[in-house]
Parts: sequence; C-alpha cells; structure tokens
Amino acid sequence: MSTDAEQGTAADGTTEQDTADPYAARQRETTEGTVYTVTGGDWDTLIDSDHDDRIVINMGPQHPSTHGVLRLVLEVEGETVTQGRAVIGYLHTGIEKNCEYRTWTQGVTFVTRADYLSPLFNEAAFCLATERLLDVEVPRRAEHIRVLLMELNRVGSHLVALATGGMELGALTGMTSGFREREEVLHLLEHLTGLRMNHAFFRPGGLAQDLPDDWREKVTEFLAVMRKRLPDYDKLLTGQTIWKQRMQGVGYLPVDGCLALGASGPILRAAGLPWDQRKTMPYSGYDEYDFEVPVATEADCYARYRLRVAEIHESLKIMEQAMDKIEPGRVMVDDPKIAWPAQLSIGSDGMGNTLEHVRKIMGQSMESLIHHFKLVTEGFHVPPGQAYVAVESPRGELGAHVVSDGGTRPVRVHMRDPSFVNLQTMPAMSEGGQIADVIAAVASIDPVMGGCDR
Repeated sequence: MSTDAEQGTAADGTTEQDTADPYAARQRETTEGTVYTVTGGDWDTLIDSDHDDRIVINMGPQHPSTHGVLRLVLEVEGETVTQGRAVIGYLHTGIEKNCEYRTWTQGVTFVTRADYLSPLFNEAAFCLATERLLDVEVPRRAEHIRVLLMELNRVGSHLVALATGGMELGALTGMTSGFREREEVLHLLEHLTGLRMNHAFFRPGGLAQDLPDDWREKVTEFLAVMRKRLPDYDKLLTGQTIWKQRMQGVGYLPVDGCLALGASGPILRAAGLPWDQRKTMPYSGYDEYDFEVPVATEADCYARYRLRVAEIHESLKIMEQAMDKIEPGRVMVDDPKIAWPAQLSIGSDGMGNTLEHVRKIMGQSMESLIHHFKLVTEGFHVPPGQAYVAVESPRGELGAHVVSDGGTRPVRVHMRDPSFVNLQTMPAMSEGGQIADVIAAVASIDPVMGGCDR
C-alpha cells in the first residue's frame, strides 16, 4: 500500500490538488465520512479588477414617492445614480380616444379627468379650443368666473405639491398642513361648482350654471384663511435647515436644459425664464389682471419649492381682482344652437333641478322641449377645422388640439400635458446624484400620471 506522503496527502487530509486552487473547498476524512472546510476569501482579490459594480433597481410603479403609478428604472453604482429612465403608461385611460365618440359638451367630462389635480385647466383648454372653432366669445361674467375657479384650483394643486414633497422628504407636518389647506380649497370648489374635483363646470360657450348666491362671502372667507395660514409654511419649511439641505443644489437643470427638453411651468421659471401663458399669450381676460410671475435663478428643487409658494400668493391676488370684475349677466353664450334652452338650476338639497324649474322648462313649448332634447343627445355642430389653445396649468403649458369635420363630435382630441413633457427632465436632474435625491427631483417636477398617460 502507498503512504500518505506518496499520495501527496497532507496531515489534515487535504491533497495537493485541493491546495492548488486557493478557493477550492478543502476536504478530510473522518469517522463520519468526508468533511469539507469552506472558508471565505478577500473579495477584493476574488473579483476581477474591471468588474462592473452597477446594479439596476426599480422604483415603483407602486412606490409612495413616484407621484402615482410611475416606474423609475435606476442604474446605480453604490448610492450614485448613473442612469435613470421613466416608464409610463400604467394609468392609461383612453380619454382622448373616448372624446371621439361623445359630443363636444360630453368631451368636457372626459378631459377633466386627465390631470386630476387641476381638472378645471383641462376643461378650460378644451373649451377655449372648441370656442375658437365655433368663433364665439363667452360672456364677460363667465370669463372672470373661469379665472376665479382656475386660480383657486392652482392654489389647491400647489398645496398638494408641497404636501407630497414634504411627505417624501420626511417633513410629515408639511404634509398634514398642506392637505389641511387643500381641504379648504376642495370645500370651496364643491360649494361653487357642486363637485370637489372632475367638475365638468366649464362648457363650450360658457359655464354649466351660475355661481350660488353666497359665492362672494365664501370666497372672501377662504382668502382670509389662506392669508392667515400661508406664512406658516415659511416658518415650517422655507428656513428649515434640513429642508434646505435636502433641496438646495439638488435636481439642478439650467434654462438651456429646460428649453432643450421642452420643460415649462415652475421648472422653467425656477431656471430664470419668466414664461407664463397668462402673461406671454393671455387668454380669458388675464391681460386685465395685475399680478407678478415669480422667477428664480438657482434652477434647483429649493427654487421650485419657493416658486410654488410665491405663486399661491399671486393666485390669491388674482382671485381678489376677479371678485371685483364678476358682474351680473349671463354665463352662457346667447346662441340657441349652442346653449341649452333649459338653464340648469341646483335645488335646495344640492341635487338636480328644482321642480319649479323643471315645470318651467316643460311648459315653455313642445318645440323648445324637442330642441332641448336634440341638443343634449346629439350635440351642436362645430365648423370644420382645427385649433390649438394652451393655458398655464400649475405644472406648465397645458394645451388642447381639437379637430372637427363639421359634425357634433370631435374627429381628434389631443392634450399637450405638461407632466408628460416635464418627466423627460428626471434623468437630467437625477443622474450623477444620489438615490435619495431622485425623490426630491421627482417631487419638484410634480408630475400627475393621469395627465401624463391620459
């Protein structure tokens, strides 16, 4: 028999073949059988020097910091983001396509559900484009009521941006305060239009109905509450050291980057360009109002935050001026081929039409009743052509492109939603920064996926 020395077996039972590979498991024979000893090595010597340390992680589409069902695919090296991609489409609802199967009036009830944080701006863009094809001007009272409601909606949308941004960066009191004030906005919108959101209150040619009798008192009360509570945000967030450290210098995107990517709204104005549709291309009588367009030059998340707070103050100024400009009169064009003969009226219970109003409609004449029925069910004819009208939504340029073939339904409706365009800035803001800074960057973009996907 050969000895252990002749076989090259060490005293601990390992063979020369085992020791040749420093990472091979050593083995030895015992009364219980063969035992393998597996030891760890130095990872720096184990891996190749040119090994790729990058990994790909998913953020969303259910992550609480993605502002809805947005999916971010991030390639990271350690904590540093080397590449970011936005994946959209999880909230696609076919709003634009559905408008092709509804009348022009019914189309409002679809587009209002796109950007669900600023529904009145969707309605305004769609109605202004339709009115351009119809070649009609809405009554002055309706025009200024639209301005009042849009600025109220802008305040509510910016409050959500502040609240959700605070929640994502750990400022929970900012979240609770923001949603507390937003409830004031929704209560007032419900009182004025009948619904908290998705109002379908703007109609081609004017408004669905007039404001309630006590609208002036309710708006005045709201303005007093907001003016009292707004300074608290400066105390709570603006000068807060941690808040500033998380946002200053983060998500930087200069004005040339904004223009190359088509960004608008607070992102563009925070980079130094005072582009605001209300000033540069006035609509709905905005040229009659005295207000400033807040601008910053830092082009970071903190600048966008301060800009939104400043815009809330300006919106309150516009609302005050709108109250003085709203005069008695009609809220729908005086054209029986467009306006419904039966002006809607809310009952004392806040629901439907009053019985007296219904009797008045029914008792006018059979011809007017038939005309009303056909106008509601078939809709009015819009001259053939196409029109694009843009408004300044809380997130930037929100445009509606509508096409008509002369019928009672649109041939094509397309919304130029700012969330869809602004999301392209996410990689430019995030790449080279840390994963935690992606949260701040997305919060400063303030995307709404309902408008992005449509």
